[in-house]
Formats: sequence, C-alpha cells, structure tokens
Amino acid sequence: QVQLVESGGGLVQAGDSLRLSCAASGRALRSYFMGWFRQTHGKEREFVAAISWRGGSTRYADSVKGRFTISRDNAKNTDTVYLQMNSLKPEDTAVYYCAAAAVLTTTTTSYDYWGQGTQVTVSS
Repeated sequence: QVQLVESGGGLVQAGDSLRLSCAASGRALRSYFMGWFRQTHGKEREFVAAISWRGGSTRYADSVKGRFTISRDNAKNTDTVYLQMNSLKPEDTAVYYCAAAAVLTTTTTSYDYWGQGTQVTVSS
C-alpha cells in the first residue's frame, strides 16, 4: 500500500511559478511510475505529466509542454515526486493530484494509488 500526499499548491498570478511535491509513505515509490493529473469542477481528471521509476523517461500533456517539468527523488528515505510549473496560466487552475502506477502511462485508470490533491489557482 502506498499513501501519497501532495503539497505546494496555492494562489498565484499568471506568469508565476509553483512547485508541487508528492511525498510517499508505506511502500517505497521507487518501484512505481508516477504521474500528475489535474481536475476542475465538472470536468474529467486529465493527464498532466508522468515519469518512469528511474526518471529517465517522461511524458507531458501538450498543454503543459515547455512549461511544466516532472522530476523525482528516489534517494534513500526520500520518495518524492515534483512538478515544477512555470509560466502559469489561468487555465492551469485545478486540483492537482499525484498518482502511482505499475507502468508509464497517461491513462487515469491505470494508476493504482492517488493523493488527496492540492489546489492551484492562477489569477489573470
């Protein structure tokens, strides 16, 4: 069992940056592929970024390519995944979730474990 806790969300202005973190407890994250998703009220949860378990492969949604960067720290006693978000836009406003999967995938249903989410609000 893996427990995931996101942090780092907040209220920022358009053009600002934020870094989200996802910390794990329970089983180590280093054997999982990790992803970030986001969801706004009334819409389906959408893929944002994913990273392989060693960090050598990444995937990004077209809407965030060149602005967001996913990374992970698999060091001993530190299982954390990050999402660096630059040049934020109002349309990036959403609840952001991190998730763990057994494969590198952009598909929501393939992820086995989810955090509770952190709110990101970007004002114009």
